[in-house]
Order: sequence, then C-alpha cells, then structure tokens
Amino acid sequence: MSDAHLLMRARELWVEMAGTPVEFCPSGGVKVVAAPGSRWSPPSWTGVVRIADAAIVTAPSVWAAGMVDDAVREMSHEELVDVARLRAVLPVLEVLGPASLFYADRDGFLPAHEGAGVEQLPSGDGGLAALLALSGEEEAGESGLADISSPAFILRRGDEVIAAAGYRSWPRSVAHLSVLVAPHCRGRHVARAVASAAVAHALDAGLLPQWRARLCPSQRVAVALGFQELGTQLSVRLGDTPVDRGRGR
Repeated sequence: MSDAHLLMRARELWVEMAGTPVEFCPSGGVKVVAAPGSRWSPPSWTGVVRIADAAIVTAPSVWAAGMVDDAVREMSHEELVDVARLRAVLPVLEVLGPASLFYADRDGFLPAHEGAGVEQLPSGDGGLAALLALSGEEEAGESGLADISSPAFILRRGDEVIAAAGYRSWPRSVAHLSVLVAPHCRGRHVARAVASAAVAHALDAGLLPQWRARLCPSQRVAVALGFQELGTQLSVRLGDTPVDRGRGR
C-alpha cells in the first residue's frame, strides 16, 4: 500500500466518524462543522482530527461551530492540536489528548522478534480481567482493552498475564489497537511482542491497523512495529463564553 493510499484510508475513517457530510481539504487547512453525532469525542464536546496538513473540527452545535470557526480561522493545522494555543482563543474547560494517530500496512509492518510465548487468551480465562484490575481504572480505560472485538494476545509470567493486546473493529475496515502491560513489567519489550501478534492478526483479516498513542512509550512501540504517524486527535469541552482574544495580545 502506498503512503498516499494509507493517508486516504485514514482520512476516510475520520470522515465517516464525523457523522456529518465533510471532507478533509485536499490543499490543507481547517474545516469546522456542526456535528452533534460525531463519534470523535464525548457528547457535547468538540473534536479535532488532523491528518497530514488538513484538519476537521466537529462541534456539538451550530453556535459552537461558529465560535470555534471564528477562533481558529487563522490557525495552522499544527496550532489546532496545541492545547496551550487553543486555550488562548477558546473557553476550554477540559481536554482529552492530544494523541498521535499511527497506521501500518503489510509492507511497512515490522514484526517483533520477542514474540515467543505469545498466546491467544483461552475462553473463560480470567487473566485479562486480573491485568485490567492491576493496572487501575484510568490506565485500563485508556487502553480500551476491555472493549476489543478480536482475540486477546497475551504473555504470561507463571500464571499471571503480564501483557495483552487486541483490537476493536472500527468503520472502514480499521482495527483500532489496544495494548496494556502490567505496571511492574514495563520497559521489557513485552508490549511490542503482544502488539505485534494483534497487528499480524488484523492484517491477515484485511484490516487497517490504527494505533492511537498519547504517551511517548506507546508511540515508540508503534514506530518500532513500522507504524507511520499520520495525524493527531484532540477533544475539548468548551464553555459558553468566548474568549476575549484582544486582551491576550
């Protein structure tokens, strides 16, 4: 798959997830639309997705879309995913992200050589639930591992599951990766091993693997497996009062 085709497939996914007719501008830049049904972010939040040099912003209402469009009209696609820059021009109350968006195809995929011992979690095995509980609610939730639709690929140390990976089926034949490592086993390449198995499974099923990573260690694993960073995702909850941008200059 060419880089251009990988980029096209990534954009097709986020266009469908926007929930309203919109396209990434071929010449770059930012488009803001009212999309209360957007699947990019929580209800009533504003979502930003940048893929290469073009970005789309989905706002929960026409009024919010107008406020955002006015505020970001002169911003570049890089500034649009800069939280400090957004706070200077919009009434940002809460933030999720930013997270980098990585994609891989079969030609670019670099399987891990540390995969010995990776297995599929047997039906009824409680090891995954134990790993999620050990990692804590916040990390387990961010991993998305409880919501995967694929098999779970795991590594054990004794009877303990110390790492797991899988993916959830998204629109446009995209496999959204989830990876989690027990806190006391990080930094030992176990994330790469289980993730490699999940990516291989997705590619064999004809799916496009997507890796969304906020933290640097996760981003490094994606790069080590041959993923290409194509964009960024960010969600913000906005207040009702526009920022007086004149006072900040």
